[in-house]
Amino acid sequence: MPERKQFVRELFAKTIEAVELSARMTSEITLNDGYLHAGPDSLPLALFSRILVIAVGKAAVPMAAYMHRVLEPWREKQHQVEGIVVGTGPWKPIPGWTYFEGSHPLPDINSFSASELLLDRLRSADEKTLAIFLVSGGASSMLELPLSSTISQQDVIAFYRSLLHAGLPIAKMNVLRKHLSLVKGGRLAAAGAKATKATVLISDVPEGMLDVVGSGLSLPDPTTIEDVWRILHNAPSFLRELPKSILKFLPTMPETQKQIPAGVLPSTCFSLLSSESLIEAASKIATEEGYHVVVDNTCDDWDYREAASYLVDRIRKERRTGRPVCLLSAGEVTVSVSGTAGIGGRNQQWVLEVARWLQNESEDYIFLSAGSDGVDGNSPAAGAVAETQTWNRAERMGLDPARALMQFDTYRLFEQLQDTIMTGPLGNNLRDLRILLTY
Repeated sequence: MPERKQFVRELFAKTIEAVELSARMTSEITLNDGYLHAGPDSLPLALFSRILVIAVGKAAVPMAAYMHRVLEPWREKQHQVEGIVVGTGPWKPIPGWTYFEGSHPLPDINSFSASELLLDRLRSADEKTLAIFLVSGGASSMLELPLSSTISQQDVIAFYRSLLHAGLPIAKMNVLRKHLSLVKGGRLAAAGAKATKATVLISDVPEGMLDVVGSGLSLPDPTTIEDVWRILHNAPSFLRELPKSILKFLPTMPETQKQIPAGVLPSTCFSLLSSESLIEAASKIATEEGYHVVVDNTCDDWDYREAASYLVDRIRKERRTGRPVCLLSAGEVTVSVSGTAGIGGRNQQWVLEVARWLQNESEDYIFLSAGSDGVDGNSPAAGAVAETQTWNRAERMGLDPARALMQFDTYRLFEQLQDTIMTGPLGNNLRDLRILLTY
């Protein structure tokens, strides 16, 4: 069993290595013969005298650093390149670029200051400006300004704090964020009406929902005011927690941006990496190791308990084939926190719930869940790994897994079991990867 747990750890580590950001950017973003190529899009730089690079999110720093290197030959020809970066991790200053330390999961003073600066720069952009948006997970909290001056910054922070504990799927959370923000729902890009706009995304949302990444800073928003009211109607406890200034503003909120103004060229958008990239990499590695790989993302955005029950049932069925099976599931689960929470995150909460389901199982299973950004909730871990005996082993050690689960305090339990996944921040964010193994 220990060697199987080690294999699952290595499978996750190799998967993360396979979706390493710099290698993907090197292959997908290039400058050749005066054209900036970003995936399928090619932009003739002769049309522009100024480039504004806007990098926001958990991968903002490496994305910005790479884009600076790519554009350096163009800048050396006396063209203007300015960058505004809002992110995390070590930053090596670039002359003429501005850096803000990004805040996540709650906005802070930098979130508001960076937004004000960006709006100012974009409003001054003309037809000779190319605005490049580099957006990754975590951007929603790193850029923020209330849509109404009647909503204080402290009320915005309180709104975010309540949202974190509401147990809503990310898409619904971002519908609410978009409709209360001066920079989300396409409004940031709309501020640069005359500029040509190009977006490169690292997606931390379900497939086909790119406007949800960073709450759609630079993309048109398909959601509506009616969607806002529908979500709030189905979350009455959350609605009651909203600050009075927001409650007063809701009946007057305007619709989000349904079209992004074109510059001299139409706007473009390209997804560099996504959770599908995780699945493809993990599938290849597991297949090469002799496992029959099954992919099931059905429980994306489900409550962690329902997702645990569903995937346990699925791996039990797959076991009946008699083959070594590796079940992969990408995406995120939701955790609605009540009371005072301990230290943990959705990945560790899901792993412990699976351990609860399998505690009396006679067959052997290994299971892991971890975040591709290296961070799980308010813990220092990326996630955890466990096996069929984990629940009973914890009790034999004098630990209380039921209490840890109930109090959302899973990190300390897994730390004592030596079953945490520790990676540190990974500078990437492609959602979570769940692995269930039987042999």
